[in-house]
Amino acid sequence: MSFAPVMTPLQALPPNPDEDALLREYYRLASLYLSSAGTGAIVSAPAPGAAAPAVVQPGSGSVVKKCRPRSSELVRVSSLGVRDQIYFRDLVRRARITFECLRGLLLRDDERAESLGLGGVAGYGGGGDRRRVRADLRAAALMADHDLWLNRDRRIVGSMPGISVGDAFFFRMELCVLGLHGQVQAGIDYVSAGRSASGEPIATSIIVSGGYEDDDDRGEVLVYTGHGGRDPNLHKQCVDQKLEGGNLALERSMAYGIEIRVIRAVKSRRSPVGKVYFYDGLYKVVDYWLDRGKSGFGVYKYKMLRIEGQEPMGTVNYRIAEQLKVDVFAVRPTGYLSFDISMGRELLPVALYNDVDDDRDPLLFEYLARPIFPTSAVQGKFAEGGGGCDCSENCSIGCNCAGRKGDEFAYDKTGVLLRGKPLVYECGPHCRCPPSCPNRVSQKGLQHRLEVFRSRETGWGVRSLDLIKAGTFICEFSGIVLTQQQSEIVAANGDCLVRPNRFPLRWLDWGDISDVNPEYVAPDYPALSELNFAIDVSRARNVACYFSHSCSPNVFVQFVLFDHYNASYPHLMIFAMENIPPLRELSIDYGMVDEWVGKLTM
Repeated sequence: MSFAPVMTPLQALPPNPDEDALLREYYRLASLYLSSAGTGAIVSAPAPGAAAPAVVQPGSGSVVKKCRPRSSELVRVSSLGVRDQIYFRDLVRRARITFECLRGLLLRDDERAESLGLGGVAGYGGGGDRRRVRADLRAAALMADHDLWLNRDRRIVGSMPGISVGDAFFFRMELCVLGLHGQVQAGIDYVSAGRSASGEPIATSIIVSGGYEDDDDRGEVLVYTGHGGRDPNLHKQCVDQKLEGGNLALERSMAYGIEIRVIRAVKSRRSPVGKVYFYDGLYKVVDYWLDRGKSGFGVYKYKMLRIEGQEPMGTVNYRIAEQLKVDVFAVRPTGYLSFDISMGRELLPVALYNDVDDDRDPLLFEYLARPIFPTSAVQGKFAEGGGGCDCSENCSIGCNCAGRKGDEFAYDKTGVLLRGKPLVYECGPHCRCPPSCPNRVSQKGLQHRLEVFRSRETGWGVRSLDLIKAGTFICEFSGIVLTQQQSEIVAANGDCLVRPNRFPLRWLDWGDISDVNPEYVAPDYPALSELNFAIDVSRARNVACYFSHSCSPNVFVQFVLFDHYNASYPHLMIFAMENIPPLRELSIDYGMVDEWVGKLTM
């Protein structure tokens, strides 16, 4: 059965001068939000008719094409093969990288403009007052201008290709960009009766954010309160709700047996906006009724049951991970072989957990938090490297270290990598800037609680107890660094060697905004020397050696120098390719998957 979809225009955000100005400045989002993207859609669009005329969007100062209305068809995606799953996962990841990197670059340009005393928004996104314009909205608007919003040609019911149960998001606009939930503010996303082929509204997803006092959320069983009738300032009901719009859509979805995607918002210190959205999977509405709410007004309630056989909910894993950091035995009374295999060498403990078999292999290796380089490679002329910066305070553009990177720093003020480079120079021991300098990131070591665990699928693997934000540093790949001649001798003995030149250049993907800016050129400076060294992990290693291999990984390797200046021997620093929720396995693309990868993970 097909129903004609519609997308409610961008809603007015809670009334205050800044948000009102934001809405006026970016009113173009409303029309783009109602339109259909072309090249970025998962399902191919029908052949377009006559080309739409170009129009100037309010406040943008640029000409953009007028997009077609969204398709009115509801579709359900059938089961996908492994290759299709990887394809769609990479498609979603590409969109998320574009969104996050655009947002980061917009914030960087805002900071630069502010430091120069400029009032307008610099860089991508047009004019306006930066204090009144959120970077996530500007990033989403730019992607809409270039038809990069996904799942716009069809309204997908149920599971969405490329999005997994438990995935984490920091911005509601990102949910809109991906098509997971199409409302900027409203909690119920639905096809309106006016666009539906049957004349009945149909709901496809909801967000549970604690905004309604009558919600009763017990995880697998959810009693969800319909929308409408709430005072925007007091967050309480002030009038009776009506069985219309999204409320009627939920009732109709129950009648037709349509599954509903449920996204939950939870508070998080690691989020730029103080909360994180987890996709918790599919539910079905099994009952609804009109009830008297806590504020004395009529509210519609919908009992929803989670469909069995899905992956664990992201919010559940989040709570479990938080409990593990406080009281391990209350959650897992058995299975831990060590609470810190690093023996205090890392800033945070690295636990070892095995509830699968009797394997204790990681305990047999010396834990090496930092790689040991050949003396000849890092001393003498490579030690000073022309000297560090002379900054007495935190570094800024124009200092010696910035010049090494083309007069720009690799990280934002929160330590997120803005875009990948062939080689990143961080301030080091030869610099005068303080430890708080924002150009000192990966050298500080672990900032997340990691756990090595035994998996039935991948052997030994690694997961985090913390929510890891895309673009942030995770850990270094460590071992005994060998010269080319040394590695040839060791390889003849069959020892386990990791060769840095085999890692694919996935750093090229991080920061790539060529989909939005055709003039974007991937960084080629500073140049990276040919990497002929190897890392021996057969006797000493660290947590990174247990990352599982994947052709669609969630982390990537970025080469970094900070304690010496020999570009032929950089540090292998690992960064997050996407937001990684707690307890999800970390995976890396080792490139040539051969015997040494098996030695690491078995």
